[in-house]
Amino acid sequence: MKKRKIFEILEKQITNSKATILIGPRQVGKTTLMKQLYEKYKFDYPSLFLDLDIYSNYEKVSTYENCINTLKLNGYKENSGVRFILFLDEFQRYSNIGTIIKNIVDNHPDIKIFASGSSSLEIRNKIQESLAGRKRVFYIYQLNFKEYLHFIGRDDLIVKIDNLSEVKSDSLTELIPDLYYELNNFLIYGGYPEVVLSKVSEKKDVLSSIFDLYVKKDLVDFFNFDRVKNVKTMIDFLAVNNGQQISYNRLSQMCGLDDKTVKNYLEILKETFLIKINLPWYTNKNNELVKMPKVYFIDNGVRNFFVNNFNSPEIREDISYLFEAYVISELIKLGYSNNQIKFWRTKNKNEIDIILEVEGKVVPVEVKYKKKLKKSDFSSLKNFLEDYSYYSPAYLVNLSSNKSEINDIRLISPFELETFER
Repeated sequence: MKKRKIFEILEKQITNSKATILIGPRQVGKTTLMKQLYEKYKFDYPSLFLDLDIYSNYEKVSTYENCINTLKLNGYKENSGVRFILFLDEFQRYSNIGTIIKNIVDNHPDIKIFASGSSSLEIRNKIQESLAGRKRVFYIYQLNFKEYLHFIGRDDLIVKIDNLSEVKSDSLTELIPDLYYELNNFLIYGGYPEVVLSKVSEKKDVLSSIFDLYVKKDLVDFFNFDRVKNVKTMIDFLAVNNGQQISYNRLSQMCGLDDKTVKNYLEILKETFLIKINLPWYTNKNNELVKMPKVYFIDNGVRNFFVNNFNSPEIREDISYLFEAYVISELIKLGYSNNQIKFWRTKNKNEIDIILEVEGKVVPVEVKYKKKLKKSDFSSLKNFLEDYSYYSPAYLVNLSSNKSEINDIRLISPFELETFER
C-alpha cells in the first residue's frame, strides 16, 4: 500500500504525549494513514483502533471510565512503563470526546492517542478549548502533485522535479514532456487517492461517490434537510465561477438565501474543505478592492465533476482558473494557511493572482498557463512592485520557463512552488 509523505512525520509523534489530531476532507486517506500506523505499531505496543462512525465503538469510549476499561481489556496496564496506542477514527461527531481525550492526556502519559476527523468547524467547536495545549494538529488534504506521481508509479518524475533547481530552461515542456502530461491529468481529475488509482473510465463515478458521501456525512450535519438544495445550488454556482470574484448579493439571489446566511454557508463549505475563500490583500482602501473574495475548489477533480467537464486542458476555456487553483491547492498542501494566501486587485484592474503573507513578509505571485510569455504578462507584477518595491522578488509561475529573472520577477515552473522565499 502506498504511503504518503506525512506518514514519516506522524511516525515520530509516537513519543509525543500530546494527542495527535488528523483533520481533512473525507476520502483523502486519513483512515488509511491511521491504519498504516496501527499496523506498524501493533506488534510493538498494545494498540486499539476504533471507528467511531460505528456507534457501538463510540460506546466503548463514551466516558472516561468506559474508555480506560476498554483499553485495559485490550492490554493497557497502568504504570507498567509500556506505551498503549489508541486510534480514534471520525471522532468529531461526539461533543464529549474532547473532554475524554483531555482526561486521558492529563492522567495517562503512557497512552498515546491518534484521532482523525473530517470537519475542522465541528472539531474546533468541540475540542479547541478542552484540548488547549494537549494536541498537535495535522491537516491532511488530497494528494499533492509529487504524491500523485508516487501513487501512479512515476517516482522517476519526482527525481526530475527534485533536480529542476540544477536546470535553467525556457523549454521545459519539451525537456520533460511526461511530467507535463501528468500535470494535465492532475489538473483534470485532481488528487483524491481513490480517483488517482482508478481507471479513467471510473474516475467520474468515484468523484460522484465522494460528493454523495460529503452530502450525507457533512452537509446534513450542518444544514436543515430542506436547505441542502439551496447549498447544492450554491456549490454549482461556485463551480461555474471557480477562481472568479464572488458577489455575496448575487450569490444570495441565485440560492434564495440572505447575504448573512450565504456568508455562513460559505464558511461551512470552507471548513469542510470543499473550497478556499481567497480574500483581497490591501493597504489602501481607496485604490484597492477590499470586499469581494475569490473562491477556488481545493480539488480540481471535484470542481470539474460539478461542471461535468473532463476535457483536456488544451481545449478548456477555464484552464487558467484550473491552473490557479492547482497552485493555490499545492501551497495549502505545503502548509500555507487560508489567511496567508490572498490576492490583489486595484480599481484600475491591476491584479495579482496570489499574495503570500507570512509573518510580515509579502510574496506576490502571478500564474500563467502559458508556454511563451508576452511582455503584457509581466505588467501586473511590475505595477505592484512600483507601489511596493520592498516586497521583491515577485514570482511568475508559468508552464515552460524557470530560466530568467527580469526586474525582480523570477520565472518558475509549476513544480517549484517550494522555492518561494518565506
